[in-house]
Amino acid sequence: MKILITEKLPINVEEKLKKYNIGVLIPRKHPDKNEMINIVKDMDGIICLLKDSIVKEVIDAGNKLKIIANYAVGFDNIDIKYAKEKNIFVTNTPDVLTEATADLVFGLLLSSARRIPEANDYVRKDRFKGWRPDEMLGYDVYSKTLGIFGFGRIGQAVARRAKGFNMRILYTARSEKNMPFKCEYVDYNTLIKESDYISVNAPLNKETKGIFNYNAFKQMKENAIFINTARGKIVKESDLVKALKENLIAGAALDVYENEPLIEEELKTMDNCILAPHMGSATKDTRTEMANICVNAIIDVLINKKGPKTCVNC
Repeated sequence: MKILITEKLPINVEEKLKKYNIGVLIPRKHPDKNEMINIVKDMDGIICLLKDSIVKEVIDAGNKLKIIANYAVGFDNIDIKYAKEKNIFVTNTPDVLTEATADLVFGLLLSSARRIPEANDYVRKDRFKGWRPDEMLGYDVYSKTLGIFGFGRIGQAVARRAKGFNMRILYTARSEKNMPFKCEYVDYNTLIKESDYISVNAPLNKETKGIFNYNAFKQMKENAIFINTARGKIVKESDLVKALKENLIAGAALDVYENEPLIEEELKTMDNCILAPHMGSATKDTRTEMANICVNAIIDVLINKKGPKTCVNC
């Protein structure tokens, strides 16, 4: 048996699978779709990344495929319905990255509000000449209103952090959630109009794709700060550029992008926009555990002949 891993993971997968006689192929260069179609013909499984498009053509090429283990919590990069038709398990890595991603959300929120990256650059360029009353003025966080768009595991973890800042917490979701502290279940329009900070933590689907557009930004407060650590295509990036240029909102912080890894060039020049390299789960512990979950799913399917614990199409 043999599996494809599209990029090197932070654990020694070859060593872990050697005792099960499962070979591992990690290409020197990340394979594109056509390269993957050629490679998967001989593979029993794949460990792929969110940037890998596992579409019908790839699945059809994998005549021996039994499992596609996605090294991410989201799985919109995989045609899971077609994989099920072909009796191929698809798995993800839920729960393990919840707290790390929520930490990043709040880090971006605080960094944007208090202009921390901008201030760091300001000092390093020797522009700081001594304390002034009007220097680097930002926005308060404590007791302000946080709107959370998408209230699953990560959204709720963000809310727990906001509680420590005595924030008013608004959220949207498919249904109202039972939380141990006060959170207000509101509609989308209420959330964008009343929030000082908006955190996007929803999955990408037909309803959420492009929902944050110019019209949405126009309805936000002028002092609003917009944070997206979920999926880039939930936001119309060119509309965000326009909103920032026209001062419709105060700032933004992005960890994901509409056409990742491409980014609207103007965003790179804006002091009121923080850009991060899709690092929501980027802690050593989290990324290691994500790899272990993928490997365990491979072992469950190929060796133990049973359904994996984190199956998303069973």
